[in-house]
Amino acid sequence: MTRHSRIMGCGAYLPERVLTNSDLAKTLDTSDEWIVARTGIEHRHIAAEGETTADLATHAATAALRNAGVDIKDIDLIVLATATPDFTFPSTATQVQERLGMTWGAAFDVQAVCSGFIFALATADNFIRAGQAKAALVIGAETFSRILDWSDRRTCVLFGDGAGAVVLQAGEGAPGPEKPGIISTHLHSDGRYRDLLYVDGGPSATQTVGHLRMSGREVFRHAVVNLADVVHEALGANGLKPDDIDWIVPHQANKRILTSTAKKLDLPIERVVVTVEKHANTSAASIPLALAEAAEDGRIQPGHLLLLEAMGGGFTWGAALIRW
Repeated sequence: MTRHSRIMGCGAYLPERVLTNSDLAKTLDTSDEWIVARTGIEHRHIAAEGETTADLATHAATAALRNAGVDIKDIDLIVLATATPDFTFPSTATQVQERLGMTWGAAFDVQAVCSGFIFALATADNFIRAGQAKAALVIGAETFSRILDWSDRRTCVLFGDGAGAVVLQAGEGAPGPEKPGIISTHLHSDGRYRDLLYVDGGPSATQTVGHLRMSGREVFRHAVVNLADVVHEALGANGLKPDDIDWIVPHQANKRILTSTAKKLDLPIERVVVTVEKHANTSAASIPLALAEAAEDGRIQPGHLLLLEAMGGGFTWGAALIRW
């Protein structure tokens, strides 16, 4: 039987603590004006002491299940994207599985940094298409505040914590541009650029957690080119053009990247879901957070064509074309 994946609902969770640009200016040589002008970010959410990636992910997953009207007993797969797991092992996904009371099926993590949610979505979609899963929770969750050097204004102002999730269910028939569901996914990576965006620690290399390091100008340059290319790839594979897109739901890295990508595609910024000003860069959580917000406030409507896209450390990048 031919199958495709449909998004049945989405959910989000943000920690209670809000850290503003003015708060950062009290300890850094920066200002609200400087941060907003260069990034578009106004504030971000920071996990409380003792609040972990699994905590955030569980809240988002619970919200997605509720929004979809799906019981956990109907889920047989959890794919969780994160670059900030609670432990080296076990996976954060298995912790969420236990907290949701799921003792069947499979749960595992995917690590593609800021592209993680796209990679996780593609993985779950292919499990469903292959008949190995009937319904899946796809989660992006991060506590990037734990790997930031809070004395480095070039990086610490950019990131925040949060989680988002979607529920996928199998539908009969092959996917297609006019059929609600995931039409296609497109994944890429190029390890030559790992030194432009990385964490300088890890169990094997340094036996430490490490801090995030980034060459911002180079990342920006690659991001605009790679994101535009993968959007055209997704559209071309399905006989579509940029003007067919109702909403771009991008990784929320930097307002300038979002604006530049939209301009490269000749699309108005008004058709881009932008949440970076209040969430900052939440890595793998940013796309599902933006998706949940735009679905909840009514911007995204049934029948809309969505283009999800992201680029992250590695480099990794990818896109997903979805009919809502």
